[in-house]
Amino acid sequence: MAEVKTANDSSDKTFDCLNAKSSKKTSKDELAPGFTIPTEQIAGVPDFGWRVPLSYSCQMKCKAFFTPRLKQIPSYLGLGVRYCKLWMRKHKEGKRPFIDHMNALAYQPIYGAPIGGIGCGTIGRGYQGEFCRFQLVPGCYDHTTVLADQFIVCIRKRNKTVYQQVLSVKKPDNKCLNCWKWNLDPDHAIYHALYPHSWTIYDIPEHNVRLTCRQVSPIFPHEYQDTSLPCAVFVWTAENLGDEDLEVSIMFTFKNGRGVKEDRAGGCWNEYFHVSNDSPSEPVSGVQIHQSFQDMPCVYGIAVKHKPDLSVSHCVYFDPCGSGEDIWQDLYEDGSLTKSEADFESKTEPTKKNSECAVGVCCKCAVTAGGPSKQMEFSLSWDMPNIHFKSKGQNYRRRYTRWFGHTTQAAPQLCSYALNNYKTWEQKIEAWQNTVLQNNDLPAWYKSALFNELYYVSDGGTVWLDPVPNPDLSSETKEEIPAVIKEFGKFAYLEGHEYRMYNTYDVHFYASFALLTLWPKLQLCLQYDFAKAIDQEDPTIVEYLMCGTKGPNKSPKSIPHDLGDPEDEPWVRVNTYNLHPTHDWKDLNLKFILQVFRDYYALKDLQYLKDMYPKVKSIMTEAQKWDKDGDGLIENGGFADQTFDAWTATGASAYCGGIWLAALRLTVEMAKILEDRDTEIKFTEILHEGKESFDKKLWNGLYYNYDCSDKPYHDSIMAAQLIGQWFIRASGIQDDLVFPSQKVRSVLKVIYEHNVMKLNNGNCGAVNGGRLDCMKDTTNCQAEEFWVGIIYSLAATMIQEGMSKEGFQTAWGAYHMCWEVLGLSFQTPEAYTLDNVYRSLGYMRPLAIWSIQWALSITQSTSPISNPL
Repeated sequence: MAEVKTANDSSDKTFDCLNAKSSKKTSKDELAPGFTIPTEQIAGVPDFGWRVPLSYSCQMKCKAFFTPRLKQIPSYLGLGVRYCKLWMRKHKEGKRPFIDHMNALAYQPIYGAPIGGIGCGTIGRGYQGEFCRFQLVPGCYDHTTVLADQFIVCIRKRNKTVYQQVLSVKKPDNKCLNCWKWNLDPDHAIYHALYPHSWTIYDIPEHNVRLTCRQVSPIFPHEYQDTSLPCAVFVWTAENLGDEDLEVSIMFTFKNGRGVKEDRAGGCWNEYFHVSNDSPSEPVSGVQIHQSFQDMPCVYGIAVKHKPDLSVSHCVYFDPCGSGEDIWQDLYEDGSLTKSEADFESKTEPTKKNSECAVGVCCKCAVTAGGPSKQMEFSLSWDMPNIHFKSKGQNYRRRYTRWFGHTTQAAPQLCSYALNNYKTWEQKIEAWQNTVLQNNDLPAWYKSALFNELYYVSDGGTVWLDPVPNPDLSSETKEEIPAVIKEFGKFAYLEGHEYRMYNTYDVHFYASFALLTLWPKLQLCLQYDFAKAIDQEDPTIVEYLMCGTKGPNKSPKSIPHDLGDPEDEPWVRVNTYNLHPTHDWKDLNLKFILQVFRDYYALKDLQYLKDMYPKVKSIMTEAQKWDKDGDGLIENGGFADQTFDAWTATGASAYCGGIWLAALRLTVEMAKILEDRDTEIKFTEILHEGKESFDKKLWNGLYYNYDCSDKPYHDSIMAAQLIGQWFIRASGIQDDLVFPSQKVRSVLKVIYEHNVMKLNNGNCGAVNGGRLDCMKDTTNCQAEEFWVGIIYSLAATMIQEGMSKEGFQTAWGAYHMCWEVLGLSFQTPEAYTLDNVYRSLGYMRPLAIWSIQWALSITQSTSPISNPL
């Protein structure tokens, strides 16, 4: 196998096994052939990030769904039959189930850093240059590559065009745009991503030209205005390394739609725009495309910034379904688009049915031989201010409309604002990221993973809505909306690109460290929404797919599994998930309690704690009913009643029991702070009794058993068995009142030896279920999966307990498998297996990598949410 490296050229001083310059060599039975990532330093590009040549093509043959072992099949037969019935019923209604296994996403190892702010929709880009994933309709994805959306270079020498090329490796497979030159040599280009930046460096050796495209999105912490903007900037730098003066032009083209059938519905029209700006800002001009997505108006804007040494030109229409000859030849003739500004005073005619439209902007500059480089700045915006979900029950306004209006007239202003403010964005991004990048004690791969996994905050089907000026937001009166939501809005992101549920709470529990660290007000907004939903009731009878029984969709006094499906009506109809009766899940309510105290510990917001405390007491009292034998410890009900929703637990269990003990501990702490002596005494007594029961029923001398049943897997080594301890330490509590330190160390050593290092020498992460007597627990599909977010949280636990080397080795395996072996860049899944199977592309839980950064801050006695800006 070839070496696999992380883009970096400096040495790692602390973790020898993860040396920043070292390569990870694997055994002859490695899962897949690898590749060598270029590691040379490139001027203006960070040493850290995910870097591949454009010629890279992942050779891994992955499967999107597991094939159960023979012994596992009986447990899934009923589920399979009931799911098929549900799918057919939904199909007849013109709907999709919240998880559509019949139409799983195709495996496409093509993605790079997406563009756009938070909650405004995103557009994905592939590392080879294509625009290839559109998440503009709220919560829904179009995994399409639009060939007309391109950057094209034209090089002229002595008033003659000597080179013109589409700067993307993707080629058309039909007659569309067949007059364009598509044969870019991928061996002379490199892609580098460190989200929210990416860089693509093109060498054109026959003309001694180097082009660099720097992609910038407005993503940086503790910012609640610019971070919500639907726009991105592409900064092109042209260098002439030869001995002859040149002219270099970059043309940016874009078409209507998202690469779907709706694009040909007709009614789209284009118009030129020019935005004059007072000094020191510079004028911006471009073209906008007016259209609608599922009856929601959206206006694309593409633009370029004017400068004295640049020539700017435009094209207000070309046919993206034709040969493309007109605009190609127009550029080829003189490196410009020939129409003048006078030609742009009128609008184009709306497109007819079965036709589409596209536009272009161009920037030309002279680049002297051996002289300074020249810079050309482009922007793309999408103004889709008013949205609704598929049920069309209520109308919403996106967060950015507070500053840019809601009349679909903001595309020019968004383009101009982006072009005249992106340098400030970059300064803030660099100040934030440098605190990590300049830390020589951290492995290079970790620096890449930490920031690149953050793509999901914007690209997770995310919506960020402004409730204040919108009277149709909900049935709430303004007085009933919590102050933090009034100021910072409604926030929701999907469990996964394929798992279509907003704010799935058992998973957000892990991912929440990213929000709390970087945008803590959004974490609070989400928490207030769940606090309200606790008492919400929906008596609609549903069939639970796993067991076949029926019951209410949402019971009171319980945290809902999620806040709804974007194809229905989120916030109004919650609890989309119906595999199990989640009101009886043992972890959901308790995870709310753990987050409440951790949030308070981080923010010291006493009013937040006071607001949440009555809910905490209510659901803790409700949770006591799960202690069937009155020994202070809750029991699982003999089905998969927790986040491992296919892994049955019976009686006391390490996962839920540990979370219960942690919830008791943190409830006692809250009672002390709020001087509620009766509650403090009550739950302290239960905690002491429960701790004794936990040790008696589950401790086996080395680790905590999975559960206390007589099942063959009862003594499996669960990678997630110390989740309660993880949160206790993450909440600033350093005593051993719940989990004795010697037992914690013993557990972590056993997990590291059996769940991590026993499998491919630690290069795969941690399997969910390990065994002392064999490689792994194969009694259940989820037991033999590797869950990325669980691995990152386990690594954080190890670091909090002083096992940093083991923690980073564990986390490395997840990054290595997803980003360097399986080809799953910017679509990190929930799970993978040793058989090259992945499950649920683009998933929320891997954001738990920010709990590693949290753990590092805690161990170094610094604030985990300190603001470097």
